[in-house]
Amino acid sequence: MIKAIFFDLDGTLLPMDNEEFTKGYFKLLVKKLMPLGYDGARLVDSIWAGTAAMVKNDGSRSNYDAFWETFAKIEGERVYKDMPVFDEFYANEFNGAQALCGRSEELIDIVRGLKEKGLRVILATNPLFPSVATENRIRWAGFEPGDFELYTTYENISYCKPNVEYYRELLRRTGLEGSECIMIGNDADEDTPAAETGMEVFLLTDHIINKHSRDLSQWQHGGTAELRAFLESRL
Repeated sequence: MIKAIFFDLDGTLLPMDNEEFTKGYFKLLVKKLMPLGYDGARLVDSIWAGTAAMVKNDGSRSNYDAFWETFAKIEGERVYKDMPVFDEFYANEFNGAQALCGRSEELIDIVRGLKEKGLRVILATNPLFPSVATENRIRWAGFEPGDFELYTTYENISYCKPNVEYYRELLRRTGLEGSECIMIGNDADEDTPAAETGMEVFLLTDHIINKHSRDLSQWQHGGTAELRAFLESRL
């Protein structure tokens, strides 16, 4: 019996072209930090290095610590003094990146319908962003943070996709079995490891990411209409 639906955010509930979004987001961040003496190109490389440290995180520290420790090794200890500026950016200027995203009223309706049926809804977004940034992105998609029982940020978890331990940790926190859950995402590499826990996986193809040209036929997949039909058949 299915009790919970796990959703990815970027490219799933929040329609976007991931590369376009990332470029626009970095442009805004560089503009904010260059007046403090950061070199733009190096800053982007440093952010990517911190991101890689989070992706490789093995559960021994929070993603927050993995990022900042790596970032500080490259940019120096001054980053800790500048942390309030980063917080201010994600609370304010970061919202300029909303223009690079869409909104799906049909997906909003699907989530609403799931909650009305009593299903538990968890936002399994890759925890590479601070909570304030994640909450903003949730609102861009037309939701409120409280619409989700749990949403992952770099402060509250110690794994990232595609590590299957990320999904196992979510199951532990929610007290669910994989067989009781469906994972809905758009990345053939990052969202499909959920299947290793026993979850069913549906890949939303409206903004599919399939860097390694994987055969999608091994998972349920399709556009928003197919997603709705799939959920109606399973619930």
